[in-house]
Amino acid sequence: MIFTAGQVAWNEKGVIMGQGNVRLQTRQTLKNVIAVLEEGGATIEDVLKCNVYLRYIQHFQIMNEEFARVFHDNPPARTTVEAKLTDPTMLVEIDAIAYIEPID
Repeated sequence: MIFTAGQVAWNEKGVIMGQGNVRLQTRQTLKNVIAVLEEGGATIEDVLKCNVYLRYIQHFQIMNEEFARVFHDNPPARTTVEAKLTDPTMLVEIDAIAYIEPID
């Protein structure tokens, strides 16, 4: 099992990308989720469950469009809630749970 920590729209320099734009932040956040999964030996196809935290639940549709672009074939189970994130510039946070077959 691979459990990612919550990922946000930080770039490699720790700067929030797409400030004020939930679409761009969702794209960067999912890019970060994918990078963490790959470090653990998993791919997006291995994800069983995601939790999505939105600063404003009104952004659900935009986030969902970007989520569906990444998880297009077999989307994982997902919970999405509105939440006050730690930095006011953060609009979305996503964590993932994946399963990969054990290596013998």
